Amino acid sequence: MTVETEEIECAAAQLRSAQASGTPCAPLRDYVAADDIDAGYAIQDLNTEHALAQGRRLVGRKIGLTSRAVQGQLGVSQPDFGMLFEDMAYADGEEVPLSRLLQPKVEGEVAFVLNKDLAGEALTLADVIGAIDYALPALEIVDSRIADWKISIADTVADNASSGLYVLGSRPVRLGDFDHRLCGMVIEHQGEPLSTGAGLACLGNPLNATLWLAREMVRRDRPLQEGDTVLSGALGPMVTVSGPGVYELRISGLGTVQARFTQD
Repeated sequence: MTVETEEIECAAAQLRSAQASGTPCAPLRDYVAADDIDAGYAIQDLNTEHALAQGRRLVGRKIGLTSRAVQGQLGVSQPDFGMLFEDMAYADGEEVPLSRLLQPKVEGEVAFVLNKDLAGEALTLADVIGAIDYALPALEIVDSRIADWKISIADTVADNASSGLYVLGSRPVRLGDFDHRLCGMVIEHQGEPLSTGAGLACLGNPLNATLWLAREMVRRDRPLQEGDTVLSGALGPMVTVSGPGVYELRISGLGTVQARFTQD
């Protein structure tokens, strides 16, 4: 076992321990360089395989860092991705226990559900459009195992792209029935708008982000498959979850979805 492999495994174990204990850990800089994206994905891969070995089922992917401004803050020029497992999904309005989370925030996104595999080489936007069955509004509940969200690009990639849970709307919408680029988004809590945005904020179009993901998944030998859910990236700023209560997302043309946080 090389020192590098030992460090990757130690970092992966540190993230798993933080999740299990409910206590965020220090940044991973003792194990990997802050800008080492490849090391970040190696850590993520280890924890993905650990999750699969524990019987968890992979049901899709999430895309992060789709905002040019956030990319600039972290010194990167492309998005990142994380894995979605079946036990991360909640239904619209279902109670979401805060005990499952460490430092939650919410983002408003367009989710796509696939009806075909995206496993071919040289995928095009037309391939992606043809593989999407329908879209849904989605609240991604992002979270960080890193204390105080003091993350580098390597930290967030390693930490499954700072994933937590997600909530999908319940009214499927075909791609031709809403404007992917210009759809407006608002997240409200107790009637107060906390985040606004539009499809343009997600690499110019959530479909662009999904194409990037599909190509990246083929390159990494874990292609998107029929039935997968893709959270395509935030349409506006993250919102910190301040405690129990309801956060509602509205996306024009797609409808609404609610995350109902509870203190158990």
